[in-house]
Amino acid sequence: MKKAKLFSLGTVAMAALLALGACGGGGGGKTDSSGGAAKEDSKHSVAIVTDIGGVDDRSFNQSAWEGLQAWGKKHDIKKGNGGYNYIQSNDASEYEQNISQAVTNGFKTVFGVGYLLADPISAAADQNADTNFVIIDSVIDGKDNVASATFKDQEAAYLAGVAAAETTKSNKVGFVGGEEGAVIDRFEAGFVKGVEDTAKKLDKDISVKVEYAASFGDPAKGKALAANMYNSGIDIIYHASGGTGQGVFSEAKARNEKLDEADKLWVIGVDSDQQKEGKYKSKDGKESNFCLTSTLKGVGAAVQDISTRALKDKFPGGEHLSYGLKDGGVDLTDGFLSDDAKAAVKEAKTQVSDGDIKVPETPEK
Repeated sequence: MKKAKLFSLGTVAMAALLALGACGGGGGGKTDSSGGAAKEDSKHSVAIVTDIGGVDDRSFNQSAWEGLQAWGKKHDIKKGNGGYNYIQSNDASEYEQNISQAVTNGFKTVFGVGYLLADPISAAADQNADTNFVIIDSVIDGKDNVASATFKDQEAAYLAGVAAAETTKSNKVGFVGGEEGAVIDRFEAGFVKGVEDTAKKLDKDISVKVEYAASFGDPAKGKALAANMYNSGIDIIYHASGGTGQGVFSEAKARNEKLDEADKLWVIGVDSDQQKEGKYKSKDGKESNFCLTSTLKGVGAAVQDISTRALKDKFPGGEHLSYGLKDGGVDLTDGFLSDDAKAAVKEAKTQVSDGDIKVPETPEK
């Protein structure tokens, strides 16, 4: 494998991700083929194959699709075969056939969105030497037609931990993960470390409860885990669980609607700004929001970056592109943080970016 490289996504690219709204999705293995009057460019056509959360998961997959849409619009390329599109996976068993469908439909660059697609992307690359493949959130070595894109999720999660420790009233916070593995390990490790470091600065004893749903597409499990956490006195939950996180938001909303504004329970969003998911009306009739902040992951900006490279006939095959806090690949929103919390996050961001704080990638066992 070639040495990992850092590439700046830039302020403009990250801002574009924040500004993009939600979009609808299709069924399993289904492409959204509605198109406009934009041009075809089959030589540089791009497709993303989603993980099971779908393009409207308000998180990881949606960020990728919104990024690809923005790329198509910028380059006047049409949606559909010969341009850009998505193929949605409703089950892991569909990954291989959906990737094959993308190749059969003539797409020249095919993204597998999520580390669970690494094996089928690798196999497809062996069988289709003339197609460019990209794996998001994993690394595939030794293939000239595969680019790998990963993110330093632990750095953004560290900032989320700082924010949670600065905000909690109960001194109990929670983390809900999707499926256990190297990627979500980074989120857990960074969050726990951020809480621990900030608790020491504040001279507090703050506990972190960690639970996994064993799925990125099970809102019911997310809701149940959140309920147990809130019942135990936890007042802030950070989720890194894709579509499962919709259940965490659902549980928080149901509880907050029965509470006064001052007693609200918080959720920290993941991968994109999930503030819209936190809107509610409190028991005392106030319009409010319980999404404290969100960690940002420039999936859409990475999709745009690599797609543009391919468009310029400079596809980074065989390379591992790593996007971190220093170069804008990950970040944290201001959300509804207090001034003290914002100041603490800003200080931590500088320390992490400068290398003064080393954030672990794996949880302590």
